[in-house]
Amino acid sequence: MATAEKPVMVVGIDESEHSSYALQWTLDRFFAAFAPNFPFKLILVHAKPTPTSAVGLAGPEVLPFVDSDLRRIAARVIEKAKEVCASKGVNDVLVEVMEGDARNVLCETVEKHHASVLVVGSHGYGAIKRAVLGSVSDYCAHHAHCSVMIVKKPKIKH
Repeated sequence: MATAEKPVMVVGIDESEHSSYALQWTLDRFFAAFAPNFPFKLILVHAKPTPTSAVGLAGPEVLPFVDSDLRRIAARVIEKAKEVCASKGVNDVLVEVMEGDARNVLCETVEKHHASVLVVGSHGYGAIKRAVLGSVSDYCAHHAHCSVMIVKKPKIKH
């Protein structure tokens, strides 16, 4: 008798503390309590910017250096995410690095893996900053073909 495939949960990761918080929050609520019978197949995805998008109009001679830095950042992000997963007892994780804009990369990953849930952290930008920079979570909430969970890090009250 064939076993049913588990639904897929995709978590977007980057170098921000918001992303790290969202990953930890997700692991605590959807994985750690169910060990070792996790309810989801977990896929972590990091969107690595293209060197040209990262430097704009700089000369082509700097692109190899920028690309090298972007690869180092991606490796650091992945290593940290794997450590967080391992610390919560979640070792069966697929990690992908895809080059491109995070909005598109996350939605494409959802499509590719037929994900049921996409989890993204929220940077908590105000309306003006969000309008200028664009919001990955807002874009995904409107364009991803699955449920989107936006995890906000609580503000520390003084």
